[in-house]
Amino acid sequence: MAKVKKKQTKNNQDFSSYVRWFWKLFITGTLFVALIFLLASWGAFGELPDYTVLENPKTNLATEIISSDGKTLGKFYFNDNRTPVGYNDLPQHLVDALIATEDVRYYEHSGIDARGTVRAFVFLGSKGGASTISQQLSRQLFVGVASTSTLSRITQKLKEWIIAIKLERQYTKEEIIAMYFNIYDFGNNADGIRSAASIYFDKEPKELDIKESAMLVGMFKNSSLYNPRDHRNPVGTKNRRNVVLDQMEKYDFITEEVKDSLQKTELGLRYSPQSHRDGIATYFRAYLDGFMKDWIKNNPKPDGEKYNLYGDGLKVFTTIDSRMQQYAEDAVQQHMPRLQAEFNHQNTPDRNPTAPFLELGQSEIDALMKRSMKQSERWRHMKYDLKKDEDEIIASFNKPTQMTLFSWKGEIDTIMKPMDSMRYYKAFLHTGMMSMDPQTGHVKAWVGGVNYKHFQYDHVKQSRRQVGSTFKPFVYATAIDQLHLSPCDELPNTQITIEAEKFGNPEPWTPRNSDAQYGGTLTLKNALANSVNTITARLMDKVGPQPVVDLAKKLGVEAEIPVVPSIALGTADLSVYEMVAAYSTFANKGVYTKPVMVTHIEDKNGTILYQFTPEARDVLSEEVAYVTVKLMEGVTEGGSGVRLRTKGADAYRADYREIITGYPYEFKNPIAGKTGTTQNQSDGWFMGMVPNLVTGVWVGAEDRAAHFRTITYGQGAAMALPIWGLYMKSCYENEDLEISKADFEKPLELSIEVDCENYNPDENSDPNMPDVEVPDELDF
Repeated sequence: MAKVKKKQTKNNQDFSSYVRWFWKLFITGTLFVALIFLLASWGAFGELPDYTVLENPKTNLATEIISSDGKTLGKFYFNDNRTPVGYNDLPQHLVDALIATEDVRYYEHSGIDARGTVRAFVFLGSKGGASTISQQLSRQLFVGVASTSTLSRITQKLKEWIIAIKLERQYTKEEIIAMYFNIYDFGNNADGIRSAASIYFDKEPKELDIKESAMLVGMFKNSSLYNPRDHRNPVGTKNRRNVVLDQMEKYDFITEEVKDSLQKTELGLRYSPQSHRDGIATYFRAYLDGFMKDWIKNNPKPDGEKYNLYGDGLKVFTTIDSRMQQYAEDAVQQHMPRLQAEFNHQNTPDRNPTAPFLELGQSEIDALMKRSMKQSERWRHMKYDLKKDEDEIIASFNKPTQMTLFSWKGEIDTIMKPMDSMRYYKAFLHTGMMSMDPQTGHVKAWVGGVNYKHFQYDHVKQSRRQVGSTFKPFVYATAIDQLHLSPCDELPNTQITIEAEKFGNPEPWTPRNSDAQYGGTLTLKNALANSVNTITARLMDKVGPQPVVDLAKKLGVEAEIPVVPSIALGTADLSVYEMVAAYSTFANKGVYTKPVMVTHIEDKNGTILYQFTPEARDVLSEEVAYVTVKLMEGVTEGGSGVRLRTKGADAYRADYREIITGYPYEFKNPIAGKTGTTQNQSDGWFMGMVPNLVTGVWVGAEDRAAHFRTITYGQGAAMALPIWGLYMKSCYENEDLEISKADFEKPLELSIEVDCENYNPDENSDPNMPDVEVPDELDF
């Protein structure tokens, strides 16, 4: 009995020692873990962010370009195409998908999931990891990816735990979720949820549906492996999405029926790449890049530092309307391939051995190509960056190389000599188009070319081309202002010679009509409508070139214009930007309003950094502006722009070339406008106006030696007017845009008669004008 009792006492002593050892180990282990955490928090294993950094995590935020109707036109960024959104901008099912897949006990822990951590240790991660959303965010923001060594992984995990706890103390659960969605790189320049929703589905985050949200959450596992654009894993992304849907059903975020239904669907991608050379309004964004750099140079932060266009998350609010911009680009894409096909048809080697050039000999073509070679980016790079000598550079232009060429039927991957590719591109027709509200100066659409990826030169503001007859309204307006002329006044349609002594002419000038038809008289309205050169020359002879140049300058023309009579026929080189601003003055009752592209700029916190100030000035009286507009209405009522009034189905040949038999516009509302065609058909223009929208279009080749042989296709009415018509047709179909169909507003006091049925020449005659009998019919 004593032995039994002694044995029990010994067992009790042994058990007590085990208990003591357990508590010693537990307390020691706890103290050790606490010490490790304490050392880590002190930075013993590497620097940790302090509270100021936690309050303002350092992430690069792209500058966002916002249209007048609230759409994102594009962004400025280097590596991070990131624009943050708030928690309230995330759909609930997107948050549910994240919680169900990544951290189902997210709302129950304070940064570290104890149950998940124990499970990960016990099963060595085979049954899932233990990283919470807060830990993953801390890794993305501050820790980074550790090396493969065990010590580095342990150190990283310690840092994640500490930062996760700090994040949970610093932010709400909702703020952490929003930060996590905003920081993640979804691939294909999709940095953050907003870019991802836009690039993969062409939506804002709030517009995502359940299956789209599930796909994006599935990418958190590995955005490279589960990239829907990666052809190496065509099924993986869909399978991963379905795993997320399984998780959502498992935790009762969706029903089994919804899960089964959605798992059978395809991904439904609407891939919309975002880069500086893709997307909408590319030429305008290139202009805006220069505008912003100039603004940043002259507007430092309060602390004296410069704003970072690519990382400070600025918001640039523009006047561009995304709908009108799209209509403008669509119009270009509809018309230009047809026009190009006809141009190519006329410039085959059989029809034109010097294609695409006309009227040039071989020596002239060689000189032109050599000049273009020296102006190319390839020449600049080799000469100034690589320091190559000229012989080596010239040799490189004749060495075949791999390249991608533009064509209207898609890009062409080929091997070609750079010199041959330059000649290939000389055959392409280009365009510039700008649309503006004449009252506010707000630019609504800006199309600088046919394809920004291959042709970066902007034909709205950079390029200046000969304007042809679109300059004539400046002459007419000057004459109306000085001589009080009416659109119904008549002038002889006979040739006139302006002598060399007059106006300082270098030599006598005798302009000809394009149709070589003369005789009788024409009203000013009829003469402008049909671009009769002799009438414009007579007006120039009356007023002189200096007042016309002065008026053009007041209308916003910045280019140099020679003070000679021949400018009456449009010999000056002007930009689409200048021409639209000038014509807008006529539509705005004689008040010039400088074009506006940016209304204001905000920083990432919404503080306004810049607010535009309107610039306007009186140039013409309201009466003179109105009479000039009524003159230009004649262009679309019975002149070179009359096809805007006609209805007829366009006919197309097999190669998409257009036979100009009719145009499907059939506009009924008042339209003032003017076509323009240069002497050898190298430049085609159309300027069109309604009371609240003025739009200008230019079309031509890079070199004036590449042009249509005849005026059938080489006139402004065939080259440029169709783009205007297609654009306006789309604008009118969208009633939300409220593009006017009304008459131009008549001045309260109008002393000049514009209705020729009520016209009395005795009340409006110029004593210097000869009386000429008007024949019943004019032979054109």
